[in-house]
Amino acid sequence: MNNNSGRSFGMDNDRFGEMITLLPFAALIGAGILASRRSLGESARQMLIWVVIVLALVTGYVYRGDLMAVSDRVLASLVPGRAVVVEETDGAQSVVLHKSMGGHFEATVDVNGTGLPMLVDTGASSVALSWDDAIRAGIDPQSLTFSRTILTANGTAQAAPVRLRSVSIGPIWRENVEALVTEQGKLSQSLLGMSFIGTLGALEMRADELRLRN
Repeated sequence: MNNNSGRSFGMDNDRFGEMITLLPFAALIGAGILASRRSLGESARQMLIWVVIVLALVTGYVYRGDLMAVSDRVLASLVPGRAVVVEETDGAQSVVLHKSMGGHFEATVDVNGTGLPMLVDTGASSVALSWDDAIRAGIDPQSLTFSRTILTANGTAQAAPVRLRSVSIGPIWRENVEALVTEQGKLSQSLLGMSFIGTLGALEMRADELRLRN
């Protein structure tokens, strides 16, 4: 009857239709209250509880995006190395890392499609993979030429130059990244060095947070 006007009883027709579909559920709840033989006060209290529950569910659904962002930030602070993607005021995306218990910034970085735990190191000239991580990334270290001498926490070591098909952390994706593979047992943890970090728009440290901006 009101299709042409687009509104029914002051409501948009679609919203009014949705309300009509909820009436059977309201009738069901009302019948349950009447059949419960409780006092009017008890019935009103139970109805109020249901109203609060429904409002909480609706609020959670409406703000699900914000709640997910908050939960990611909380989880990242509890699990160092978990990258959290946040949206800046200008709409750009940044990756936020929280400092680990050892005082370093660590993250799981996808190298050639494989997630590897890496230490963010601005002092490293390039991405450096340990022998074992190189194998996980699909590289055969025995086929490489270890022609470079580098300095690691365990002293000097020989390293082989390679090109990584892809390196990514969150939405930050780079291809054909220069890297080094170290000798077996010479590097305890792979490093996310400047051959990747140098391509970022910004690297910003805030207290115990490190922000990588694409």
